[in-house]
Amino acid sequence: MNKENIKVGITIGDINGIGLEVILKSLSDSRILSNITPIIYGSSKIINYYKKCINVSSIHFNLIQNVSSAIKHKCNVINISNEDINIEPGKPSCLSGALSYTSLKKATDDLANSNIDVIITAPINKKKIQNKEFEFKGHTEFLTKLSNEEESLMLMCYNQLRVGLVTNHLSISEVNNNINSELIVKKLTLLNNSLIKDFKILKPKIAVLGLNPHCGDNGLIGKEEQEQITPAINKANENNILTFGPFPADGFFGSKSYLQYDAVLAMYHDQGLIPFKTIAQGNGVNFTAGLPIIRTSPDHGTAYDIAGKNKASADSMRNAIYLAIDIYRNRKLYKRINSDTLQKQKI
Repeated sequence: MNKENIKVGITIGDINGIGLEVILKSLSDSRILSNITPIIYGSSKIINYYKKCINVSSIHFNLIQNVSSAIKHKCNVINISNEDINIEPGKPSCLSGALSYTSLKKATDDLANSNIDVIITAPINKKKIQNKEFEFKGHTEFLTKLSNEEESLMLMCYNQLRVGLVTNHLSISEVNNNINSELIVKKLTLLNNSLIKDFKILKPKIAVLGLNPHCGDNGLIGKEEQEQITPAINKANENNILTFGPFPADGFFGSKSYLQYDAVLAMYHDQGLIPFKTIAQGNGVNFTAGLPIIRTSPDHGTAYDIAGKNKASADSMRNAIYLAIDIYRNRKLYKRINSDTLQKQKI
């Protein structure tokens, strides 16, 4: 039986954070290479520096000029810079921001040209990466624009827990003005489609959280549930999307009601991510759903406080790689099933 050869592009993120450490730790287990060919967009100097930091000598890399030269089921590195690189763990800099963008740009170019199949992004410093070509609040927004899509869905995944967001990287003061029924229905549609196509769930059940404490207490605390969220839930159900709620976020997670649903839609970032990360305990994955491309990332940031100290856990990065592989396979299966169905209908 031939091994699969899924080409996995991996960006290095901020070189002064824990990105390279968790990448190296993830790939140090040769079993992960059985069906993939990883291509890291980085440099031998940075990699060798962090190999010494974490004392991993067993992993070897092939330096290549382009993806076509990659050796199957081995670790490959495409050089992103010929300049002298000053590595300072724990200290974000203009250089580390520029390199994180270069890594991302080269990887996404290859993704757009179908040279790689999926992309895994290590954490960036959202301030230091900013330039004329990257004026976004994060990877999610950048990749959505790059895919020529109006909307995508930040979807946090851990085992059977999946938490999507209506709004992503917005300040609390902006959240209320950016939530409306139309947007909620769009996000529910993206979520439903992703659960079917990416997670092989035939008829997903989706729970929706309210915005206000106690879901507004019938308008006493706030009216968004009555005026925006409930109408969106009704509309989604009319569109044949099994949607339930709205539920007060605290009781919903506290009572483990999330176990009864295939996914949860939260209204804003911390409403969804605080309970998610509490439950996932460093094992979660961030998946950008609703795009034609497949992108995952670990659910943590640059963690400058432990960078270069061999303290970072690779669990989330490893899970991000595995989830990207699973989604790639699921999409191929979905496409094949639908293609077979269309052929049968023509007969």
